[in-house]
Amino acid sequence: MRVLILILLLGHFALPARADGERAGDFDYYVLSLAWSPNWCKLEGDARDSEQCDRDLGWVVHGLWPQYEDGWPAYCPTTARAPSRQMTAAQADIFGAGGAAWYQWKKHGVCSGLEADVYYDLAREAFASVNKPEVLRKIDRTFAVPASLIEEAFLQANPEWEPDMVTITCRDGHIQEARICLTTDLDPRPCAPDTRRDCTMQKALIEPIR
Repeated sequence: MRVLILILLLGHFALPARADGERAGDFDYYVLSLAWSPNWCKLEGDARDSEQCDRDLGWVVHGLWPQYEDGWPAYCPTTARAPSRQMTAAQADIFGAGGAAWYQWKKHGVCSGLEADVYYDLAREAFASVNKPEVLRKIDRTFAVPASLIEEAFLQANPEWEPDMVTITCRDGHIQEARICLTTDLDPRPCAPDTRRDCTMQKALIEPIR
């Protein structure tokens, strides 16, 4: 009997969980996630024989993600028309490949409440608004660096930012992404606590542009 009462109480007071399929357009801010293309190719893209890895790309858009102050929506139902193959292929210069642009629309773009072409235009505008550290384009071999150094490079290139507006992630010993938090108008803003997950590696690898 006590177990039953406890279960009922937990069910009554438990907070609603975030799950896929939330309402499109209902979110608090964006995360612009930029991936260092040479690292992605080293860890994953080469094995996939991705077209992205045949080009001399540096930072590319992993995604422009609608975000809640706690959690994020994904795979939202939408009446927006899916992008054509021609439209997604036209995004390869910033997403790395048309297939990547398609996947980001399918998972995250549908939650923006925008039509596909408007979402891609917004991603392009967000990408252009970020000054990418030029020093990384000059490296000619694999380097091991503190992840915090990459964050500092972004802060120096974008002096209007505060430290809690950008976070650097790592994967398998490599720098993975720079995640920049933006308002729905694409102004820099502090990241919510669940997004501020700075990599603390002191020797994170970064591959040179090919």
